[in-house]
Amino acid sequence: MSKQYGDENLKVFSLNSNAGLAEEIAKVIGVQLGQCSVMRFSDGEIQINIEESIRGCDVFVIQSTSAPVNEHIMELLIMIDALKRASAKTISIVMPYYGYARQDRKARAREPITAKLVANLLETAGANRVITLDLHAPQIQGFFDIPIDHLVGVPILGEYFKSKNLEDIVVVSPDHGGVTRARKLAERLKAPIAIIDKRRPRPNVAEVMNIVGNIEGKTAILIDDMIDTAGTITLAANALVENGATDVYACCTHPVLSGPAIERIQNSRIKELVVTNSISLPEEKKIEKLIQLSVAPLIGEAIIRVHEDLSVSTLFD
Repeated sequence: MSKQYGDENLKVFSLNSNAGLAEEIAKVIGVQLGQCSVMRFSDGEIQINIEESIRGCDVFVIQSTSAPVNEHIMELLIMIDALKRASAKTISIVMPYYGYARQDRKARAREPITAKLVANLLETAGANRVITLDLHAPQIQGFFDIPIDHLVGVPILGEYFKSKNLEDIVVVSPDHGGVTRARKLAERLKAPIAIIDKRRPRPNVAEVMNIVGNIEGKTAILIDDMIDTAGTITLAANALVENGATDVYACCTHPVLSGPAIERIQNSRIKELVVTNSISLPEEKKIEKLIQLSVAPLIGEAIIRVHEDLSVSTLFD
């Protein structure tokens, strides 16, 4: 028999992006998922009905903005509006994967900053707080004028690799931007780090330049926040083997895995790809090389702590 959470003022709702993870989180907390329905008008407009009273409740809505990204963002915005008009006390958005985060600054003239736009949309709709996991860039937290709890996936990935008892490890960042993340994993595994110096001539295209650090004869673990088309990570894995690494593992928090990603991973030198379930994967993407770890215990604990006004920072250790 699953445990039951005693406070009836805590409500957890799931939309369509990751129902499996939402069920797991509800089980961790000890609540039933709230009753709501998401339907479409014949022209595709989204209609949401909340089918229970949430007046005066702390409401948490679980929705990753994974593919189809725009559909899932609109579902979330309409849900927030419905909750606000139904007199929810607080509306907290649990967004394991924050979409549109890659455009977080103006890298060239006339570019939008979509990470800020999404933050504005959530706030304007009526969200009071956001709980998210491994943002593409930590500065996105500053785009919000409401509290944001930025959880990290490194402890979950680190525990998995510790359990494998690998020898002579080096943790590798596939680019300069991911060095802090690589160092956090390296500290957990008591291993050195290396960096791949790459340039990206255009989106989703990467070229390896040099490998900074000693990887010869070592077991390399590549770590990134997300893997989209898998071009960067497979290119990096092949370069590591060509430069003397014995085995290459790869890990990330967000398995976007779009386009040719699965085929590239299958044909690469990557021995195992370790990801979390921040994004729901269809069966055809669950290949033998892919290991998926659950973030439900982490997010469930964060929801309880937010609801009970306890510290969330202890979850970062």
